[in-house]
Amino acid sequence: MSGTGGAERRPLGGLLTREPVVVAAGVDVLADALADQAVRVETVDWRPPPPGTDAALAAVLGSPGHAEANARAVGRMVTARPHLVDVRPAREALGLEPGAFLHAGPPLEWERASGPMRGALIGAMLLEGLAETPLGAERELARGAATFEPCHHHGAVGPMAGVVSPSMWMLVVEDAEHGGTSYCSLNEGLGKVLRYGAYGPEVIERLVWMGEVLGPALRAAVRRHGPLDLLSVIAQALQMGDELHNRNRAATSLLLRELAPDLAAAPEVDRGRAAEALRFAAGNDHFFLNAGMAAAKAAADAARGVPGSSMVVAMARNGTDFGIQVSGTGDRWFTGPAGVPDGLYLGGYGPDDANPDIGDSAITETAGMGGFALAAAPAIVRFVGGEVPDAVAATRRMYEITLAEHPALQIPLLSFRGTPVGVDVTRVVRTGILPVIDTGIAGREPGTGQVGAGLVEPPANVFEDALRALAEMA
Repeated sequence: MSGTGGAERRPLGGLLTREPVVVAAGVDVLADALADQAVRVETVDWRPPPPGTDAALAAVLGSPGHAEANARAVGRMVTARPHLVDVRPAREALGLEPGAFLHAGPPLEWERASGPMRGALIGAMLLEGLAETPLGAERELARGAATFEPCHHHGAVGPMAGVVSPSMWMLVVEDAEHGGTSYCSLNEGLGKVLRYGAYGPEVIERLVWMGEVLGPALRAAVRRHGPLDLLSVIAQALQMGDELHNRNRAATSLLLRELAPDLAAAPEVDRGRAAEALRFAAGNDHFFLNAGMAAAKAAADAARGVPGSSMVVAMARNGTDFGIQVSGTGDRWFTGPAGVPDGLYLGGYGPDDANPDIGDSAITETAGMGGFALAAAPAIVRFVGGEVPDAVAATRRMYEITLAEHPALQIPLLSFRGTPVGVDVTRVVRTGILPVIDTGIAGREPGTGQVGAGLVEPPANVFEDALRALAEMA
């Protein structure tokens, strides 16, 4: 399929003429033939809707109030004002009892849990004193000695395995516009860490220190500072080269600039411990990721429960399944198999060492950041693979499947155009364009840790299944 248009040019003499341009979609035979004739050809990524979806598309798109419902949902998402207001242990913030854990992604049973998810749950058992050895922890988990639910079911999100146990400290974020509250754990850093499924002594020691030193220090700083506007930090960081999923260097610096004076002045924090906390956070370029995830969760939750809306409010992975939730279908999950990211690997690791995609951090893409803002972060391509034009093309592609441009999150390289926000199930199915997510890669075997970083797409079926569910409700 192709169409012709014209691009203005001004030859000698000042007369305006039009250079022929062909826009081609589908097979490349015609486009290649025209290119051989020196005709300018613009190729677009398009494919017909999957077989069997026509009736569902017609039902949803033709339902009364569908457009208004989507406008309302995305309007609530982009007007959310997430503020960091507190830092508290999960037992207090979420009411977690001993032996109760949260995890990333849609619901999961131990029998289907991937290597990194199992490793993180084993580590949580050791941290909470529910087992003395990894083997003992595994036995206890296999016999059902602990319960675990998705973070999303408790207003929370967790990176990678996303395992939260009662003694872990949580960032508490409130939406000053719509009134919701969201939570995320503290970031451990990179390498062998619990969220990537590692559970060695150094992992547990770090988590104990975070509970005894880092959490209380941050609580004192945040309470002394008062509500901290996370959207403002995110907007500034986008101007400074972050995309807020795999690159958080600027956002981390901005956060610490806000909190450091209050941490230093907090009388309840020993100066030595304050210095430890600052040194740890400053040495971790991903420290802001968890705050950004909680901010994105608050924005996405503000858009939940709009009848008739086909906008996605959660994308999450548990290392086995990839799941989405949609504004108009309540808390129902639509799931498919999680894919293995395509990217760059650390050391001697390769694709055979990689676990399928895992983590709640795709909430950043859900709210218009991460892979949707790759054009704001040219440096990210050195971390996930590809070239700068690939990053720009990825962001431009996301405008095709979203409902709006975020008024506060702007991309300098695209003339300060707002990031694409509000993934629409109908647009994904109609175009065949899938959301792009930039992510870390966890090792397949429990205890391995991080093995790389790259890009991944959801399985197409989750959007088709959501579309059919919406059609049944139309």
